[in-house]
Amino acid sequence: MKVVATNRKAYHDYDIFDKYEAGIELKGSEVKALRAGRANLKDSFVKIKDGEAWWVQGHISNLDTTYNAFKHDEKRPRKLLLHKDEIAKLAGYTSERGYTLVPTKIYFNNKNKAKLEIAVAKGRKLHDKRRVMKEKELKKEAAAAMKRYGF
Repeated sequence: MKVVATNRKAYHDYDIFDKYEAGIELKGSEVKALRAGRANLKDSFVKIKDGEAWWVQGHISNLDTTYNAFKHDEKRPRKLLLHKDEIAKLAGYTSERGYTLVPTKIYFNNKNKAKLEIAVAKGRKLHDKRRVMKEKELKKEAAAAMKRYGF
């Protein structure tokens, strides 16, 4: 599995509950750009519309070597390939208050297919973010102390 891009900000801004793997409908120039690692998941989200899942605001840059006639729109909405029951389940999550669908990772699987990992998430408030950061720091200090004293 070759990871192209991760959305580390999603783990900071959201509580992650469930993850799904979705295929992405891409053009040839987009696949080449992904293989070169030219993707950005920041500020992107997944939207369910008319029984289909769409990846919105995902940025895949053009390669410098791409011919102008074949260049793609870098921020176009891309259709996600999911089963109907998965889409229905995700639509049920988003209909509940506060839940959103956030892309966390884009990668190539063992069969060399581009996949997008989607997480069902709920936004954190500022005090929640501070609490989580404090807990991480305390765990880090405890691990350092254990290592220092040979435990």
